[in-house]
Amino acid sequence: MKALVLDRPGKPDVLYLAEVDKPTPARGEVRVRVQAVGLNPVDYKLAATGYPGWKFPFILGLDISGVIDAVGPDVDDWSEGDPVYYLGDLRRPGGYGQFTIASTQALAWMPENMNPVEAAALPCAGFTAYQALYRKLRVQKDRTILIHSGSGGVGSYAIQLAKAAGLTVIASCSAHNFEFVKRLGAEHTIDYKNSDVVAAVNAFTEGRGVDYILDSVSSESARKCMDALAFGGEIACVAGLPDLTDVAPFQKAFSVHEIALGAAYSSGDELAIADLGRMGRELAALVAKSKIRPTVQEVIALEEIP
Repeated sequence: MKALVLDRPGKPDVLYLAEVDKPTPARGEVRVRVQAVGLNPVDYKLAATGYPGWKFPFILGLDISGVIDAVGPDVDDWSEGDPVYYLGDLRRPGGYGQFTIASTQALAWMPENMNPVEAAALPCAGFTAYQALYRKLRVQKDRTILIHSGSGGVGSYAIQLAKAAGLTVIASCSAHNFEFVKRLGAEHTIDYKNSDVVAAVNAFTEGRGVDYILDSVSSESARKCMDALAFGGEIACVAGLPDLTDVAPFQKAFSVHEIALGAAYSSGDELAIADLGRMGRELAALVAKSKIRPTVQEVIALEEIP
């Protein structure tokens, strides 16, 4: 089969097209004929460093949609021809090729009203936002949320999910993205480059602060944002936990949640891996009901990925 491969750690331009053997599914696995694959920052970051246990040449690509081409032993709930999408395991060869292997636990059915390109735009960013809001923060209607980097991949899904859950959404982003995040459902916008985010949040909430924060920027950003939390507020951190050494105890009774979506695989926890598939099904149901829409920016050919 044709695949884009990495034969050593390096920048994306070291990727090259090659003919490699078509993989064979083992027990509890299926082979997927790839129709589309999403691109994520984690792809080029992993390309630069490699990962323990990789065997080169290695195939990247975590966000995969396609059709089941073959099933392994003891697979009864999936069949050849089933359209699927899923988040792949970064430790194993991915979707930058014509075929790849997937664990049946992580699979989700691709809805009829969602095409393969839209499906491949969902997993990393969409599942991260979904896990943050519904698994960690467990958001409640009529509360307020600050979504930092609202125009980014995670943020753009989080705004839609928060709006669908009945929250008031405050989004920080660059000024030129204000209209975009408002179309997604943000009621208030903050230009994080030229404004004091905490002061702006306090103005919007009349000094109370927000019930929830989703930060996908950095540990430092998460720490600064925490000053905008209301009493008993919660923050979900995608890009690093805040340093709490300077936070006085018994002041705000806040909660901090770590988001580590792909670590479900490396944890070996079967319930966590199965929840990837469950989130895929739940998110697909929201797409089917037009509660959210996949955000596709550009479609390119396999050889253009570098």
